[in-house]
Amino acid sequence: MILEVAPLRIRPGQEAEFEGAFLVAQKFISSMPGYLSHELQRCIERPNEYILLVRWSSLEAHEVGFRQSAQYQEWKRLLHHFYDPFPVVSHYREVHSAAAL
Repeated sequence: MILEVAPLRIRPGQEAEFEGAFLVAQKFISSMPGYLSHELQRCIERPNEYILLVRWSSLEAHEVGFRQSAQYQEWKRLLHHFYDPFPVVSHYREVHSAAAL
């Protein structure tokens, strides 16, 4: 499993519009082969900052399968104009984990 981490800074005043567009856009990413789950979280201290976490079965599922798809073009059309600056996306592989008891 690969965790995609995308810190998103949204243009101030466009947070509600971004969240609405994300509700539509998430259907495109969640329909992709290799997609496992995602979550969008909003920063409490800086309300125009979000973090998008997407779990993929492999790096290729994201980098090739999604990013080279027609679904990505729709994702891009719906969301990319909200970002300032454009996010740097990173991918992580689990080393250790624990669940709350």
